[in-house]
Amino acid sequence: MSVSTQHTACQPDVSLVICTLDEAQSIGPLLRETSRALAGFDYEIIVVDDSSDDWTAAAVLAQAVVDPRVRLIRRRGARGLASAAIAGWDAAGGETLAIMDGDGQHDPARLPEMLRRLHEDDAEIVVCSRYLTRGPTGLGRRRDLGSRLATLATRLALGVPATDPMSGFFVMRRSWYDAVRVRLSGLGFKILADLMASGSRPPRTAEISAALRARSGGQSKLDSRVIADLAALLIEKRTGGLIPARFTLFACVGATGLAVHLAIFESLRLVTGGPFLIVQAMAILGAMTWNFFLNNALTFRDLRLTGPKLLRGLLAFYASCAGGALLSEAIGAATTRVGAPWVLASAAGAVSAALWNYWSTAGAVWKPRAAAGTAGSQAFDASSLAPAIATPIAEERSRRVA
Repeated sequence: MSVSTQHTACQPDVSLVICTLDEAQSIGPLLRETSRALAGFDYEIIVVDDSSDDWTAAAVLAQAVVDPRVRLIRRRGARGLASAAIAGWDAAGGETLAIMDGDGQHDPARLPEMLRRLHEDDAEIVVCSRYLTRGPTGLGRRRDLGSRLATLATRLALGVPATDPMSGFFVMRRSWYDAVRVRLSGLGFKILADLMASGSRPPRTAEISAALRARSGGQSKLDSRVIADLAALLIEKRTGGLIPARFTLFACVGATGLAVHLAIFESLRLVTGGPFLIVQAMAILGAMTWNFFLNNALTFRDLRLTGPKLLRGLLAFYASCAGGALLSEAIGAATTRVGAPWVLASAAGAVSAALWNYWSTAGAVWKPRAAAGTAGSQAFDASSLAPAIATPIAEERSRRVA
């Protein structure tokens, strides 16, 4: 997803991006707290909202009425903190860029120190780290273990210069962002590791220590898909972009599809005893259907299809993968004719089909969506939009409480 850059008339020094997903309860108090913390700076706060309802947007616009430095970008159907952060930074006007979560776990009071360290240490990125000291991290036991393992894997794989490359709370110079922007994956929820591993050299980095606060809204985004996204990101960065993160996920889904194909084929053969071509066709159709829905949920979950688009996407996926199947047969046959072993010929066909299917389906099925637009970038926008959204929502909340 791309968002056109929109800078304010008087560009601020600091642009803070806050990414939200159904965090209406926490975002209003957090914006007020953040504004107080940044009172001594020329700043703007850009909230990139992926929520499915209007409650979070209403809370942001209500704050924008009293503070025109608060802006809102709404994305429809998009998911993923990394792509949301990039959308916010692309629209930002500051020479210093920052990010924090919208659930209240990050303490805005640490921002002045981070901004000071950025200049005093001549750093390019300053990270608020949970692991700089041996104190509490603010994470539960399971999340703490998962985060530490992810941190260890990232540091070993990429050698990033930070004790907490999984942190979602940091500031950086725009010059660093501009230098690495074209190489960012934008996949998943771990944008800091992506930023640190995408330069021609490691960034000059400083860290301050801070534990997470109790979450005041929203819920944890950590699940098995986040772990898969991180593993794919590490492969992309470790190979210098030769193997894109999405292709790694796509290939893993394809491997499970092969198992589904074999299971369907053997089951139908034993139960029906039907002709090979019919049984094979049913197995191929079943595997393709499996691959489509799993890719929609995992590989392209930030662009996932719903409603009527889901059926159209499935049909487009069938068509694209049919081309891959024909390519696989042609390359396999050609490789066999030159005397290659059948195993090598089969592998060459399979790899070619996987590449074809990835590039064709990514463009034909899961197309990047245009931005839903921005609001609240000026006081006029905020004052005109906020009451229209916030009033009915406040009334609905009152009715529910009553």
